[in-house]
Amino acid sequence: MLITFQSSVTPDVVMLRELAQYLLGLVGKRLDSRGVILYDELPRAIRRVEAAISDDNKAELALESLQFSHERGQESGSGFSQPAWPFLDMMREAREHNADIIWTL
Repeated sequence: MLITFQSSVTPDVVMLRELAQYLLGLVGKRLDSRGVILYDELPRAIRRVEAAISDDNKAELALESLQFSHERGQESGSGFSQPAWPFLDMMREAREHNADIIWTL
């Protein structure tokens, strides 16, 4: 199932339910049929997603260093950080323009 995040100042961000549920959990929200991340909540939400992306990148680098001799030049792409970037960009832009973010199933 796809979840659509919308803000008045950014293009929509669409992602799979599992990723949306994880990201919303990071920012203290539950995935209901509709919801909102208020402008006032964005600074904390951004910090939490940035920290999770940083942790994911560190874990992926550690894994790659262990696998490097077996898979030279191949990217693992196992983390969530790459698909999380559009959501993080949306939150940053919304914060900059005093906008909320809503989501729908």
